[in-house]
Amino acid sequence: MSFVDPVGEDFDCEKTQQTFERIREVFEVQEIPLIYRYLAVVPALLQDFFMNFRKYVAGNGKLDPKTRLLIATAVAGNSGVLLLVQYLETLSASRGVTRAQMTEAIAVASTNSMYNSLFKFRDLSGSGVFDGMGVGLRAHTFTGTSLDAQTVELINISLSNINGCKPCTSGHVLKAQELKVSDEAIYEAIQCASTIVSGAQFLRSIGVA
Repeated sequence: MSFVDPVGEDFDCEKTQQTFERIREVFEVQEIPLIYRYLAVVPALLQDFFMNFRKYVAGNGKLDPKTRLLIATAVAGNSGVLLLVQYLETLSASRGVTRAQMTEAIAVASTNSMYNSLFKFRDLSGSGVFDGMGVGLRAHTFTGTSLDAQTVELINISLSNINGCKPCTSGHVLKAQELKVSDEAIYEAIQCASTIVSGAQFLRSIGVA
């Protein structure tokens, strides 16, 4: 049971109704998706999330729509908010993304989090003794999916940043640059991921998962 109930589509708030209308126009829907009706409990948050989502997740830039959606899915999956993953799936067909690819993105994020845990420990331990020990953890997922190397690295950068692993973040940034991913594209990936973090944080905090 959630802490608050989602608002109705006829919610009596001018700002919310304006945002709802823009959601209908931009995403070509008649019914407002449930995640937006939960966010609309705080109208300003709904407005922020929608504007950021439209620009950094659903928009165009250095990253193509498919890559943005896969990064968003990886972050949403990592957050544990199924409702958000399901909403992203409604956008997948128009961006050429399959459920299998979305699942692979979540798997990459999960494998990355495993590595973040180990390397963050090395960084936080205050002892260089652990640096000389082998990693030992298997990570075939990084190269064993249908996702291209650039997308995998952008997911790794995004999750390493969210998980607060400095050595992993800097290492994956370097690898992405070696793969000819531009700095602007890397930054867009972080903007995309950060947008999803905002929505996921609120939804999870009010008990929607």
